[in-house]
Amino acid sequence: MKAAVVEKITKIRDNPQPLSFVEVPDPVPAAGQILVRVSACGVCHTELDEIEGRTPPVSFPFILGHQVVGTVVGHGPGAGKHAAGRRVGIGWIGASCGECRFCCGGRENLCRDFRATGRDLPGGYAQYLTVSENFAFPVPEIFSDAQAAPLLCAGAIGWRSLHLANLHDGEPLGLTGFGASAHLVLQLSRHLYPDSEIFVFARSERERQFARDLGASWAGDTSDRSPLALAAVIDTTPAWKPVVEALANLAPGGRLVVNAIRKEAADKAELQRLDYPLHLWMEKEVKSVANVARRDIAEFLDLAARIPIFPEVEEYAFADANRALAELKAGIIHGAKVLMID
Repeated sequence: MKAAVVEKITKIRDNPQPLSFVEVPDPVPAAGQILVRVSACGVCHTELDEIEGRTPPVSFPFILGHQVVGTVVGHGPGAGKHAAGRRVGIGWIGASCGECRFCCGGRENLCRDFRATGRDLPGGYAQYLTVSENFAFPVPEIFSDAQAAPLLCAGAIGWRSLHLANLHDGEPLGLTGFGASAHLVLQLSRHLYPDSEIFVFARSERERQFARDLGASWAGDTSDRSPLALAAVIDTTPAWKPVVEALANLAPGGRLVVNAIRKEAADKAELQRLDYPLHLWMEKEVKSVANVARRDIAEFLDLAARIPIFPEVEEYAFADANRALAELKAGIIHGAKVLMID
């Protein structure tokens, strides 16, 4: 099969073509696994973190990609949960131990043996992949392959972030960064909290206008002050500056939810601007989002289909995977980027 692999840790600004296209053997499903023919795979900022070494793959060369949509075309011994021909989605969570207190409590995202699709297990930047049948999810018919792909990570982790924000209807919500995840969180928030105003902080006017078009009450620059003190802010950026600025925009008792696998070290000096009375006093909270659990993906797919929520999608040919990553690194974003696998 054809696959796009990363062969070493590299900086995308120095190497704008970090992926190599190669032929590799078709994967064979083991016991309890299914074989999936991939039709689409979302492009996530986490792939940049992997390529640039902030959360590197377990080995090289490696197949990235964790927002995978495809069709079941084979079964390993004992697998029978998903019939041949069923369309399924695979997200960041690819495996866990299944026995610890976190797994038994539905919080596999915190499992010590958590394994990520496209980092610890081969991902969807390829024509085929194998996955445990228990970590694949039926895709609602209402979504095209390209629309479904970002729901599996950007949507699911946005749903988890909103849950952790502990927002009540009528309380103002802030979103800092406005890419694949935030544009879905905005639509979800407007449905779940119709009386809450939503304030968006983004670097470019194009992103800010996109937020207004989707129903944001206000949109400003990352360093701007919101018209209201906010009950919660969800940060979806790779940087530290938005974290510091968001804390200054929180109301007393407010909560900042940081939705990122890693933060880039380039602007870590921003943390030196932390001022206790301004940023943390008055019982403000900071909460991180660690991966997603299976429940997050299943719940969000169902909720997105019922509302419905459709992501704004930019489609790329598989051969243009490097271009999609370079544009993501440069901040050229409008919704979610998706590779269409031939």
